Amino acid sequence: MLAGKRILLVIGGGIAAYKALDLIRRLKERGATVIPVLTRAAEEFVTPLSVGALAGEKVYRALFDLTDEAEMGHIQLSRSADLIVVAPATADLMAKMAGGHADDLASTLLMATDKRVLIAPAMNVRMWTHPALQRNLAMLAGDGVLTVGPNEGDMACGEYGPGRMAEPLEIVSAVEAALAAGALAGRHIVVTSGPTHEPIDPVRYIANRSSGAQGAALGAALAGLGARVTFVTGPASVPPPAGVHVVRVETAAEMLAAVEAALPADAAVFAAAVADWRVANAAASKMKKDGSGKAPALNFAENPDILATVARMDTGRPGLVVGFAAETDDVLAHARAKRERKGCDWIVANDVSAGTGIMGGAENEVTLVTAEGVESWPRLAKGEVARRLAARIAEALA
Repeated sequence: MLAGKRILLVIGGGIAAYKALDLIRRLKERGATVIPVLTRAAEEFVTPLSVGALAGEKVYRALFDLTDEAEMGHIQLSRSADLIVVAPATADLMAKMAGGHADDLASTLLMATDKRVLIAPAMNVRMWTHPALQRNLAMLAGDGVLTVGPNEGDMACGEYGPGRMAEPLEIVSAVEAALAAGALAGRHIVVTSGPTHEPIDPVRYIANRSSGAQGAALGAALAGLGARVTFVTGPASVPPPAGVHVVRVETAAEMLAAVEAALPADAAVFAAAVADWRVANAAASKMKKDGSGKAPALNFAENPDILATVARMDTGRPGLVVGFAAETDDVLAHARAKRERKGCDWIVANDVSAGTGIMGGAENEVTLVTAEGVESWPRLAKGEVARRLAARIAEALA
């Protein structure tokens, strides 16, 4: 499957760098050409000699190599690969990627590339769960960066938890999936993402706690498989992915109109957290306190049900309609009932109660409910959830 593919492998400076040696071997077994890039810190864990011997290729290390830079080496490296893999992706490398830094060869390649990027994070459990790291991860997912792992287990530092780099064969599987370009070629898929804002007055609004990270990651994963993606997004905090047609909306009514205008489509995936209610008597000017102590009376009206509207279309219904169910209790029961009630084909359900950290976080733990049954996935980075769901959609539309 990887015959003829060129993989640019960026090896970061962490103890998990030793696994990169086996990863090179596994990729080459499948016919790939592996071009290694070592960070300065990576050389503290693996040597250029061992990496180069296994890859059978020159090892790139310095940004200002006169021979390579005379030919714009870092640009050529970043463009000639079919995929860039960062393994291990350290907290420092991820921060550089999220912040757009380009102060060494690895970060400059990652900034200059026009190819897809797959990262395999590896770090101490406290670093992995740190809010700054999770913010960076969410930003990278929004940029379309794919993620594999990390796994849970014993750390070299003696601690236990998530942070172990995915095993080489897991990374190989993720590489094969990322390079399965064309699985959705010629298909048009509509994706909704983010929250909606329902105005109370010109200043205030009702909204849901959605960052748009899962929807953005899904849009990127579908586009990566060759789909033409219409990405209808509310005012999300995570930017839309590259390579999709973005339609920005504010309210549920605007989102429904944008979805209907985007049809026909082969599939529609409704990942947006749409407000169920809107204020029917929204004020045209800012509401002010009048000193009486009485709160203004807000009259609520039910918003249009976008998922049910599209799923129950008599004509023009997409061949596959996928809804999301964010629940806080009885997740599976509510998801099954929602699939029947809305008339959609699949429901992707998750528990967003406060203790999970999923709403607005970088990870998700979902259950896929279909007519054939129920499939529970482990807690994964949202990019990995998106990759798996995109692959399932490709299978369903094949």
